[in-house]
Amino acid sequence: MAAWTCAGVAALLVVVAFALPQLRGPEWGRHLYAAAAPIFGIWGPHVGWGTGPAVAIAVAVVLFGPDLARRLPWRRLLTVSWLTSVAWTFALAMVDGWQVGFAGRLTRRHEYLWEVGGVRDIGAMLRGFSGRILDFRPDSWTTHVSGHPPGALLTFVLLDRLGLRGGAWAAWLCVLVGASAVAAVAVALDALGAADRARAALPFLVLAPAAVWVGVSADGFFAGVTAWAVALLAVATRQRPGWPVVALVSGLLFGYGLYLNYGLTLMVVPAAMVLAARGFRPAAPALIGVALVVAAFTAAGFSWLDGYHLVVQRYYQGIASERPYSYWVWGNLAATVCAVGLATAAALPEVVRGVGLPAITSRAGLIGRWRAAVDPAALLAAAGLLAIAAADISGLSKAETERIWLPFDVWLLAATALLPRRAASWWLAVQAVAALLLNHLLATNW
Repeated sequence: MAAWTCAGVAALLVVVAFALPQLRGPEWGRHLYAAAAPIFGIWGPHVGWGTGPAVAIAVAVVLFGPDLARRLPWRRLLTVSWLTSVAWTFALAMVDGWQVGFAGRLTRRHEYLWEVGGVRDIGAMLRGFSGRILDFRPDSWTTHVSGHPPGALLTFVLLDRLGLRGGAWAAWLCVLVGASAVAAVAVALDALGAADRARAALPFLVLAPAAVWVGVSADGFFAGVTAWAVALLAVATRQRPGWPVVALVSGLLFGYGLYLNYGLTLMVVPAAMVLAARGFRPAAPALIGVALVVAAFTAAGFSWLDGYHLVVQRYYQGIASERPYSYWVWGNLAATVCAVGLATAAALPEVVRGVGLPAITSRAGLIGRWRAAVDPAALLAAAGLLAIAAADISGLSKAETERIWLPFDVWLLAATALLPRRAASWWLAVQAVAALLLNHLLATNW
């Protein structure tokens, strides 16, 4: 009953968030700067050549996904899940066509690739990056470049330098890495001693409506990078031979994430949860990895703190100063429901039960009792939820959170592992229908 109640409340939240701008009228809705609020896009029912493959993939995963997830050998299952997620994401993008839905997404006026051709000297770009963050200057960075640390632009510049030029290659990078978050979440669950939970979650991770925004946005790439940072940290907690190197690589990815998106400082939440659940020894090599990345960017001439303070100023130079916090503080959550689906909302009561709080009512052996009681799937989902709550309250994510919060959404999706096995196919169908409706009724901006 609790599952249905949570799913119903989540559905009602989405309905109200979509309906309110229509009821309040165009003048009020104009200040939302999102024609299909709470989603950043416009209403535009359509179909495309990706429609058929997307429906076929959804049907196949709903009918066969849960059984295959239980039976396939582990490594083969991870590979199949990743490739299926890539196919699902690509098919959804192709509903809008090759250019509009895929190859042209990252080449628009406000996107990263718009600036790639102008970067002649990477060192000079890093040294002068902060000086171009503020708006209304002749050399101001375009919107997405100015709103992020230089790691994101640097990634696409390096891709270009390798000869992989243009929007299609950049889109494939985002989709391939973003879809790999499916495997990363499963690896993390397995490393935390919850192999059955990992297998149960994989079909839901594959069919997540979030795939609509993984294909194609750079935030999908960010989600993949940071998902593997957490997954490798979880692997390191096993302390098998070579674990310090694994933890160091995890730290390098966490550090890289800090220079992809300022908001990814909140990845400290799932990292801390993993360490609290299994031990803090990997923290030292992981912190060394983070420090190496920070030192490299700092030595190259970019100050993260200076960039962050300037980005906050740039944020309020734009439409964020007009977007009403009173709507977006809960509208953001409606957008998140659209990305993670009602199945995730239905699993939230199990998350509350699974975080192990009853085990720490007494001080005796507090940590040990909690570690024995906590469910890793509930733990990771709670971490995603806490990160989302912090981002939401900050007011620095008003709108577009269906894209911006993808790095946190992938962990919230771990909650689906807690759904009853007998209901898995039904909830998978709900997830698939939601993704297909979103992608066919709206022309999303990402």
